[in-house]
Amino acid sequence: MQVSAEKAALASAISKSIRRLLPFLALMYVMAYLDRANIGFAKQAFQADTGLSNAAYAFGAGIFFIGYAIFEIPSNIMLYRVGARMWLSRIMVTWGLISAAMMFAHTETTFYVLRFLLGASEAGFMPGVMLYLTFWFPIEVRAKVAGFFWFGPPVAFILGGPLSGALLSFDNVYGLHDWQLMFLVEGVAAALVGIWAFFYLVNRPTDDRCHWLTAEEKAALSVALESEESEKSDHGPRGAWAALCDPRVIYLCVIAFTIQVASYGMAFFLPSQVAALVGAKIGLLVGVLSGIPWLVAAIAAYYIPHLSTVMNERRVISAVTLCLGGLGVGLSGSLAAFSPTVAFISLCIGCAGLLAVQPIYWTLPTGYLSGAAAASGIALINSLGNLGGFVAPNIRVWAEAAFQSQTAGLQLLGIIGVVGGLMILPVFALGIARRPVQRKGWSPAINAAD
Repeated sequence: MQVSAEKAALASAISKSIRRLLPFLALMYVMAYLDRANIGFAKQAFQADTGLSNAAYAFGAGIFFIGYAIFEIPSNIMLYRVGARMWLSRIMVTWGLISAAMMFAHTETTFYVLRFLLGASEAGFMPGVMLYLTFWFPIEVRAKVAGFFWFGPPVAFILGGPLSGALLSFDNVYGLHDWQLMFLVEGVAAALVGIWAFFYLVNRPTDDRCHWLTAEEKAALSVALESEESEKSDHGPRGAWAALCDPRVIYLCVIAFTIQVASYGMAFFLPSQVAALVGAKIGLLVGVLSGIPWLVAAIAAYYIPHLSTVMNERRVISAVTLCLGGLGVGLSGSLAAFSPTVAFISLCIGCAGLLAVQPIYWTLPTGYLSGAAAASGIALINSLGNLGGFVAPNIRVWAEAAFQSQTAGLQLLGIIGVVGGLMILPVFALGIARRPVQRKGWSPAINAAD
């Protein structure tokens, strides 16, 4: 009876916390991804007005991730020390203001500097949220919970695509070019959400501001989280520096790198790729069509992590999902000349696989690392992984030029994604993850339905 009561309290605490925190965290990620990737929508108009070459555009799009990588670890350590509420709010306000300042990027140098500063200001956001989720949700449900957070990127394209396309339809508003208006509106919106975050988020279940949980629910959730932290400390590295030097953490960095190379190599060029498939200029129509692959990805980001939770299986599902994502990206380029419709379907599969794998993948480092090691290790994985965002546009341009083929870039990105999927399979043998066990009083299948 006691176990049943604790189980009910834990399930209730998780369910309430999901409803309270996840929609807002997803909104934050919508703004982050929109401000990160809206350069893809502005590409044609921006280059036409500034005279920026394709190589300069690719370098500027990617340099964002250099700033992101440099400041990622110190940012996440600061979040661990001062609390998620203050630090995530700070991140959003600064990146929103810098994103709005992109309206002044009239030269290559200004473009490079602002993209670098945008990456530096946003550094720590995604790993900060991943760390934040470990303060609230046990690993048994973390893939499903993170899946809600990963609704951000597809929603950014489903809603942000038409929004960006619509803003690009206005020119000479208050003397601003269409791309300037887009950067200004979307950047200011992110800053406002950042201010809201300071008043909305709560650091941990034990905080006095956590008014939506009862004392019993707080106790049950705290016991579950403390038990998990104890288990992780038994086999993972201890301390921030130990995590940075751990070979298993480096291995996880390589997997994250393959995911991000494939993902960003597709995302940065998605609007122009869709425009080429339909033979139209980037605008409202292409913005709407560009949202379809991300709608499919949003559905996958819900159901595949949910399936992982129900089956209590993360390794095989994440590996297969990533391989399918890589194959989808590669085939979308290969099939474009033969059937634009089939190529578009492959693009949808690629988006779905590359997005849906990420919430499941992140259960690997968050299940292996604890305490200060989690703060630094998760940041290192994300920062080195996100260097894929710098490599992706440049390696795609290089492959197309080297092989004299417009499809070579997508094929290379697809191969990299498949390699990452295969790298996930030996995580048990390497000691990164342990075979899932069912905790006393815990049923993933039951609680996944809550």
